[in-house]
Amino acid sequence: MGRSTYSLTVPSSTRYLEAVRSFVEKHTVEAGFSNRSVEQFKVAVDEACTNVIKHAYRGDEACKLDVSIIIFSDRCTVCIRDEGQSFQPREYHEPDIFELAKKRQAGGFGVHIMRRLMDHVEYTSEGDINEVRLTKYLDSHNQNGVG
Repeated sequence: MGRSTYSLTVPSSTRYLEAVRSFVEKHTVEAGFSNRSVEQFKVAVDEACTNVIKHAYRGDEACKLDVSIIIFSDRCTVCIRDEGQSFQPREYHEPDIFELAKKRQAGGFGVHIMRRLMDHVEYTSEGDINEVRLTKYLDSHNQNGVG
């Protein structure tokens, strides 16, 4: 299979996340990913979009999220683009999930979850455009053993 690209633009609101999850599911199933990998994509993309909505756009529903899925023969990459405040991965510190759980703190797990579920997570900012790229290899090429 060659390279195929699919795009979706939605308002920056959590009420549109179901449409994003359906979009991701449709194209990752068509690309040949297992049910488990499809679910991992949906969770990781949901976390990435939620981070943009809450942190980059600070809940401003007038803003837009651009979601692109790029399917290669051996992997799939989902790109989420925004024009909000950029995420600084160098300033991110992996949370102590046990400590957060003890405190019953909700939130703070998104980046950790994305990194655990995907084979590669990359953040870039160029001008006003921020992008997170979530890549997972087809199951037979899985890099991190998460499946």
